[in-house]
This record gives sequence, C-alpha cells and structure tokens, in this order.
Amino acid sequence: MTFRGGTENKPKGAQGLLTLLILLLLLGADTGVLRAQAPDLARLDGDIAQAQRDWPVPGLAVVVLKDGEAVLMKGYGERRLGSGEPVDEHTLFAIASNSKAFTAASLAMLAEEGKVSWDDPVRSHIPYFQLYDPYVSESMQVRDLLSHRSGLGTFSGDLLWYGTRYSAEEVVRRTRFVPQAGPFRASYGYSNLMFIAAGEVIEAASGRPWSDFVESRILQPLGMDRTVTSTSELVGMENVATPHKNYADRVLPIDWYNWDAMAAAGGIISSVSDLARWLELQLGYGRAGDLRLLSEESSQEMWTVHTPRSVARSSWASPSSTHFRGYGLGWSLNDHRGRLMVSHGGGYDGMFSRVVLVPEEGLAVAVLTNSMTSITTAITNMVLDAFLGGGDRDWSRELLRSWRESRERFEARQDRFQEERVEGTDPSLPLGGYAGRYGGEMYGDATVGVENGRLVLRLLPNPDLVADLTHLHFDTFLLEWRKDFAW
Repeated sequence: MTFRGGTENKPKGAQGLLTLLILLLLLGADTGVLRAQAPDLARLDGDIAQAQRDWPVPGLAVVVLKDGEAVLMKGYGERRLGSGEPVDEHTLFAIASNSKAFTAASLAMLAEEGKVSWDDPVRSHIPYFQLYDPYVSESMQVRDLLSHRSGLGTFSGDLLWYGTRYSAEEVVRRTRFVPQAGPFRASYGYSNLMFIAAGEVIEAASGRPWSDFVESRILQPLGMDRTVTSTSELVGMENVATPHKNYADRVLPIDWYNWDAMAAAGGIISSVSDLARWLELQLGYGRAGDLRLLSEESSQEMWTVHTPRSVARSSWASPSSTHFRGYGLGWSLNDHRGRLMVSHGGGYDGMFSRVVLVPEEGLAVAVLTNSMTSITTAITNMVLDAFLGGGDRDWSRELLRSWRESRERFEARQDRFQEERVEGTDPSLPLGGYAGRYGGEMYGDATVGVENGRLVLRLLPNPDLVADLTHLHFDTFLLEWRKDFAW
C-alpha cells in the first residue's frame, strides 16, 4: 500500500501501524469494495453443473479467464434436448449481440488506420443514411451508431431485418421511416439498426463486407478457427448446439434462424474455446500474447460511457454497490464492488449468451446457452462472487424463481385474451370485407385474405410471418403463427 501526500500526512511509529491495521481491516470489511480472493473452482464447477440441471436449459458452456489463464473452460448438458450429445468447450452457439463488440473493435482498427474517425458524420461514409429528422441525419457520427443514443426506441424497427429478404443496406435505407422515440444524444434506446449501419460503414471504409473484415482482421489472427458469421456456414459442421424455445413448463428444440442482414449487430456464432482468445485480447487492452490488434487508447474509448443510464438509489447500498451504469461503444458499463465492469448480453432465437470483463482483476467470463433464460446472469454472478467475494448468495435459485414467475405472468397474459372474450358477438363485416393489401413505406406490405373459410395474414417481406386469424369478439381477431417462433 502506498501513501501519497506530504510528510505531515504519513503515519509514524505505533500510531502509523495502528492506522495501517485499521485500513486493512476496513478493506476487508463488508464495505462494498472487497478484495479479490482465491476461488474454489471445484465448488464453482459443481454449482454451474447443478444450475444447468435445475434450469430448463439443455446445455451450456462456460469459460473463465484469470490473469491470462483459462481456469475453467467446460461444457454442461447436451447440444439438443434428449440427444445425449454432450456440450464441450468447442460446441458452437450463437453469441448474438455480443457480436456488437466485434463491430466496435473493427471500427477502432479503421480509426487507428485513419480510414474512419469516431467523429465522422455517418453520411460521409454511407451517403444514403437518413433518420427521422434532417438535423439528426446530418449530425449522426460514427460513435453515435455504437452507443444507443440515436433517438430511436429500444428494438424499434427490428422487423426490418428479421427474416426478411432485405439486405443490410436496404434495412438502413428503410430506417428513415422509423419514428423518433427520444431526444437525440440525450436518451438511451437499444438499436440493432444502428449497428447494422455501422457494419455498412465498415464496408465503405475498408472495401470489404463486415463479415470478411471481421474474419480476416479478428477471427483469423486470434485463431478463432471455428467461429463463423452466418448460419449458412454451419452446414456440414459438427458439434453445433440446437436452439430451444422456453415455455413455463417445457423446452422445445427449434431450427436455426438466419440473421445475415443484421450480422454486424448479432450474427457471430462461436464456442467458449474460441471466445477465450477474444477475452484475452480484451483483458490485454488490445493485445493477446505477442499479437496486438488494438491500441490501449481504443480499448479505453470503447470502455468509456457515452450514454449514461439511470441507477436506482437502492443500488448504491446493494451488495454490488453500483453507482453508475451506461453504454460505451459496443459494451455495457457499470461499477461493481468498486471495480469497472465491462459486459454485454446476447439474445438469439433459442440461445442466450453473456460476457463479463473485470479488467482491473484480469478476470473475464463468457456463458453460452441453447435456451432463452437468465441462467447466463446467474452463472456470471456466481463467477464474480467466487473471485471478488460476495457471500453465499444462491444466484441460481433466486434468479430461477424470478424467471419462472416472469414466464408464468407472460403466459397468463396470453390466456386472459380468451378469458375476457365477449360471447355472442359477430364481426361487423363478412370475412371478405377485411381482405386486402395493407402496408407502408417502412416495412412493406401485408395481405389479409380468405383461405378455406378463414382469414389469413401474411407479412410479405418475411415469408415465415403467416398467421391464421380466429375471431375473438366484435372486430378483434387472435393471431396464431403457423411457424413456432422462439419469441
């Protein structure tokens, strides 16, 4: 411990020793800032295995890095429910929005090469970029794309890319019709659309598509040999997890769904063995072993809050002692027990992931799952407690109960539509009176037609979005999608 300041502030003799002892006791006390500790890795491994059995999660994989070493890297459960095929460290899962950090890193590389500046107007690279307001369209900078402060609402416009035939460029062109939800640069709205635009900036500045840039400049140099950027690359590959849809009382295997149009926002598919190399690069502030891909300054820029988020006062006194929360460039940021936390979650159709970095402790964890639950948060919290201290809080049991209650509330809301049905009513028009072609400039058209005596809705940009309409009451109809979507 080093004391700084004038000699009059330095403790002397017995008084100084007593001061040191008090300080050391305080540092070890339950003040919210705890010292790193030697973890019980066998217990941690057992707790993760038990959590996987307790949760409706067929399989998952975890990697924990500490001071450059993978101290835990393992798979749990099975790739597909009932298959008996085990998950291991090489099993591929969608990392979804954890891809956003790869897009930010790609732009950081281009910035270091002078091909892009964080403060460049987006339109200087992709002139067709346009948002809800002329001023915002002209003023939007590259760093704004990566920090969720565009003024768009959270997840707004996502149907533009979801299962449609629109290219990434076409998705960006149609974004001009998405309405404003908050003030530009003064509100947080999680926007996949802006990261799709960031991918288009990468292509314009580098001369190669986002996927080619990421593969050649990040994945290949790091030796992430099994990581791919499209579901189309999974054909013929072995050791691939199957996505699963979660209900309150069961789990259902589903097919992979193509996300190519939004790959820059969430298209990467990887394993924990490959992600260990990515985590090493992050903890090394742009360096992995003898390989440097990014400068320390770029890491600092990405890990600086660009868009602040509110924190409840109760969080100040919580066990994690959280005082700030915000978003940097491709990363979520907050404090936890006096340390900077750099993290992100990812949600794909049937798969959730989570990555957490504690740079000051040389600690990182990634969790990949083939289900849609909050077990990812439970496991990362287990790891943080194991290494940073935090008592014996049972995160798995606590969050499993919360997740089940949330799932049950969601399904109960669906049931209430039937319970609130008004009997004895008829539509005000014959079924053919509702038929027609509907739509708008943003998404495109939908049709309602009469097929075999019932109404059918078709959202034309996505051929999978076909629903049978069943009369509920008055002029209200229930939609039943023919495809069993994860969401």
